[in-house]
Amino acid sequence: MAVITMDETLPAEPGRRERKRQQLQDHLAQTAWALFEADGFEAVTMERIADAADISKVTLYKHFPVKEAFLPYLFHQELAAAWPAIRGQLAAVPPGRPRLERFFALQAEWCERRRPYLLAYVRQRLTDKRDPAKAGEGRSGMDRMFAEMIAEGQEAGLFRRDQTPALLAHYLQFAHLAAMLRWLTQPGVALADALQQMLDLICDGMGSPR
Repeated sequence: MAVITMDETLPAEPGRRERKRQQLQDHLAQTAWALFEADGFEAVTMERIADAADISKVTLYKHFPVKEAFLPYLFHQELAAAWPAIRGQLAAVPPGRPRLERFFALQAEWCERRRPYLLAYVRQRLTDKRDPAKAGEGRSGMDRMFAEMIAEGQEAGLFRRDQTPALLAHYLQFAHLAAMLRWLTQPGVALADALQQMLDLICDGMGSPR
């Protein structure tokens, strides 16, 4: 079974028009982020973002229809940029469950720093009405990261091989979302603990402990 890697899914080099679009979106997103960090996410309006970016509201709404749409754009870029370094840290631990545990420990540290934004981020992701087949650029890439780690565990004989890495990653994604929502909505829940409990259930199942 071939190991899936993030490199296999990287987009082709963009053309001039696409580069200009990306540069504008980067400018808008960084402008919005500076305002969010300075004044708080709830206090910032789309009008303020347009003024600070020195563009018309029509142009702003063309690229980002709501302010919540900035969060996936920013966070997914951050994750993609950090992935090579994360990969290096994951390579230092054995494949399979230890590698997933290390990934979730790193993610918990990042999420704690971004907590004020994450419930709005999740809501935006869940209400994205685009056709999933046409919304590739809006995806976080987490599904491919999970699939890569699962495939490595399968190659090492540590995970079942009668299901594809993509399918197992699909179920892991939704279990991961449940753990995140539990942390974000229930007082007193520690994210690291919620993620560990989730991984225990995924890896060990719902059978009685022996």
